[in-house]
Formats: sequence, C-alpha cells, structure tokens
Amino acid sequence: MLRDVISGFIKLHILYHASREPVFGLDLIQELRRHGYELSPGTLYPTLHALEEEGYLRHEDKIVNGRRRKYYTATRQGRAALAEVRGKVRELVGEILED
Repeated sequence: MLRDVISGFIKLHILYHASREPVFGLDLIQELRRHGYELSPGTLYPTLHALEEEGYLRHEDKIVNGRRRKYYTATRQGRAALAEVRGKVRELVGEILED
C-alpha cells in the first residue's frame, strides 16, 4: 500500500511542477530528491511516459548543449485533474494529520 501512495504523490508532484513551468527528467529527479525521494531514471521516465499517454502531460523536444531534452508541461486535462485532486488531498491529509 505504501508504494501505491508514494507513487501517487510523486505523480501529483510531477503534475504540479509541470503545470507551473516546463520540466525535464533530471530536474525532476533532483526536485524529488530534495523531498527525500530517490528515483532512478528507470523509474521516472516510465512515469513521465505514462502520464503523457494518459493525456496529463505533453512534451516538447529542445536541443540543450547539443543534446535533445524532453520538456514536459501539463495539458489542460492534467491541470484539471490536479485542481480536482487538490481538494481531495487537502481533505484526506487534513483528517489524517488531525491526531
């Protein structure tokens, strides 16, 4: 169960950042590490691809220092899902933390 909860929070965190500005994989790995999550590229990139396949993210290729980098942004559907889940997370987490 813990793995599912953490996976869900990581997906929400990715959506949050992608709704604010374009993000790329290594930057997200570092951001999540700052919060205590150690994700390998082998975990993060399939998550990004799944979120994109589900319609929550889209990517744009950019060349940075001669290398192709995928920048992800939240789609309209992704921003709507994030807005919907915010209230639910606020309510549930608030109740759990009351004790």
